[in-house]
Amino acid sequence: MRLLVSAPINSLSFGNVSVNILREFYKKNIDLVFFPIGDKLDFGAYDKIDNDFIEYVKKAASSRYEKIDKDLPSLKLWHINSSESRYTKNQSLLTFHEVSQVTSIEKNILKCQDQVFVTSNYTKRIFEMNDIANVKFIPLGFDKDFCLTGKTYLEDKIHFGIFGKFEKRKNTARIIKSWLKLFGNNSKYQLSCAVTNPFLDKAKFQDEMIKIFEGKQYNNINFVPYMQTNSEVNDYLNSIDIDLSGLSGAEGWNLPAFNSTALGKWSVVMNATAHKDWATADNCILVEPTKLKDCYDGIFFTPNSAFNQGQFFDISDDEMDAAILKSVEYAKKSNPNGLKLQEKFTYETTADTLLDSIKN
Repeated sequence: MRLLVSAPINSLSFGNVSVNILREFYKKNIDLVFFPIGDKLDFGAYDKIDNDFIEYVKKAASSRYEKIDKDLPSLKLWHINSSESRYTKNQSLLTFHEVSQVTSIEKNILKCQDQVFVTSNYTKRIFEMNDIANVKFIPLGFDKDFCLTGKTYLEDKIHFGIFGKFEKRKNTARIIKSWLKLFGNNSKYQLSCAVTNPFLDKAKFQDEMIKIFEGKQYNNINFVPYMQTNSEVNDYLNSIDIDLSGLSGAEGWNLPAFNSTALGKWSVVMNATAHKDWATADNCILVEPTKLKDCYDGIFFTPNSAFNQGQFFDISDDEMDAAILKSVEYAKKSNPNGLKLQEKFTYETTADTLLDSIKN
């Protein structure tokens, strides 16, 4: 099968998903015609992947103008914004969407697609409620670059972690503030924050830190520099006992919380949006949302924009405190149901479902 794919190759979430799906296409000998979004191939983060796979993608990109044909089926992995453009007559779109509404412009772009694939049943329902009928839920998979290292980390401490871009929808500032209130300067506990956001102005980030710390100093929190490779990320995920990345109020999947849970860590997870497709009371510490809040953060979500309008799910500060406190009793304990996610959700299944749908 010859397939045209347009997707980013980088270390961000979309790039990570693209690489994992393309690896499955490589295993299936798909005759790939590849148009990299951003017109570059950045494999720097993927230090565990096969060089033959990299050459497969490079060749598919370098020969794309020789192989392009208007009748080829095509798959785009991208945001709704800018997905109106296409290379061939038939285009399927795999996209993330986190908010509670669909704008008229988003609706028009989505209706231009022959098929729309989304990574949460929540998003599927939102789209279908807005008369977008060509939608299919396609779950993501466990990233096989990650594995248990067998190392011992901070054996005498309970090590918490937050991983993911510093964002309002992810409740990053609130989580850190809550944790410091509960465990700040208590030597039994450690918090590691891998929350680099390349889209957040440095001065804005510093202002957020000033608000969080309120002039106080803490000796048991550290901010992890941007991790350049998946090997570094794997070591980080293995080092923590409790993941707090799942306290986000809006997700298209939540790769950090999912991969942490699938490595047998315990994650505190808000039972909302995409979390509901993989997080259960047996594999996570679930927290029920109790309200909604406007999504606007002045960066990715701005009022009266053509894209990303609506609300996120939310909990109160007291509920967040209680959930983080509850998680202590799970630290250093095995999570066999979390490990089962590795087999239940695979990128092979993701790729097979995409290809079957595109063929039909």
